[in-house]
Amino acid sequence: MNLVLLSGGSGKRLWPLSNDIRSKQFIKFFKNEEKGEYESMIQLVYRQIKNIDKDAKVTIATSKTQVASIYNQIGEDVGVSIEPCRRDTFPAIALATSYLHDVQGVPEDEAVVVCPVDPYVHEDYFEALKELGLQAEKGEANLVLMGIEPTYPSEKYGYIIPESKDNTSFVKEFKEKPDLETAKNYISQGALWNGGVFAYKLKYVLDRAHELIDFTDYQDLFEKYETLTKISFDYAVVEKEDKIQVQRFSGEWKDLGTWNTLTEAMEETTIGKAILNDKCENVHVVNELGVPVVCMGLKDVVVSASAQGILVSDKEQSSYIKPYVDGLDEQIMFADKAWGSFKVIDVDSGSMTIKVTLNPGHKMNYHSHDLRNEIWNVISGDGIAVIDGMETPVKAGDVITMEAGCKHTIIANTELHLIEVQVGEEINTEDKHKYELEYK
Repeated sequence: MNLVLLSGGSGKRLWPLSNDIRSKQFIKFFKNEEKGEYESMIQLVYRQIKNIDKDAKVTIATSKTQVASIYNQIGEDVGVSIEPCRRDTFPAIALATSYLHDVQGVPEDEAVVVCPVDPYVHEDYFEALKELGLQAEKGEANLVLMGIEPTYPSEKYGYIIPESKDNTSFVKEFKEKPDLETAKNYISQGALWNGGVFAYKLKYVLDRAHELIDFTDYQDLFEKYETLTKISFDYAVVEKEDKIQVQRFSGEWKDLGTWNTLTEAMEETTIGKAILNDKCENVHVVNELGVPVVCMGLKDVVVSASAQGILVSDKEQSSYIKPYVDGLDEQIMFADKAWGSFKVIDVDSGSMTIKVTLNPGHKMNYHSHDLRNEIWNVISGDGIAVIDGMETPVKAGDVITMEAGCKHTIIANTELHLIEVQVGEEINTEDKHKYELEYK
């Protein structure tokens, strides 16, 4: 199975656990009973895929800001099609299809299945994706869509109206997101939710891409990406295609895009330090801070706390958070990196203090700054610091100082934790130069 997962968005509806770098699919909400730890949506989906098809070729289509989080959470074996900038779903899918063909070597006659990275589903969904791909390989239609059996008349989804009630049917027509009464009418006609899941033979989308975009191969398309017109796959391809089938899916499928829908799927009422008294009803707490959150007599409320901020909201009202968060001028307070993670502890005039975690065997980029000095205080673990080419073993209790202009990195032998203090008149993310590291 060739599977393309579309991973986008900053997920501001799940603030303060999401920010411009960590989207909702990277937040660890779900208990992995086997490992006894929490995992994120992308980890859950990737694990479910491999349980169904251990040989599945998985490619994630995403922006460069998410690549570090992807590698951090699921490793570097997964394929990544990096969008240099956002250009909507048709350019993203065209680029991923070209990546599969030119980089991964997938033949033109093989089926490709495209789906969002963040549905809340069980493994029967991934069995259905395999069936979708097999149906596309038959060639009866140029596109095969998954139609989800609606459980209520939703105003959030577009609708697919099939020609028949068979499990696989040609599509009669598509309907945009409706109002409530129209949704009820669609369902009475046998309509299915359009979950944005579809399959095609690789050659079909590659040909459509060449018809609409002047490019020679993957590298050429990547280099021209910023010049492409923003257009959705639906407008560019689906609405112009006559040979479309839909396969029904009646299993559990949820879009966990808001705090309200997310808490419905949480197995536990609290994650992190939290105390609820016996007067609380339908209250969920997700706390990433190291201090306890105490809730007394609350009803239908979500509480979320992170280094980014604190949310206390009625569950229904939590769906309307985005415009309020858009108005915040925020410093990024935490992020996953390919080598580990960081969390900002304190920001002051002329200084910033950060807790850094490096995974075993990983290192930061070898880099320097023009406008600030840095001090590392190693608090646990051991590794090798490289300062202007000189290698020095480091362990808990060691302090290393780097003046502005000094090239530096640190390599973790074991999991390594350190406090980094940045000092300077101007501290910003642009003040960074990267270098190749010749490590002995």
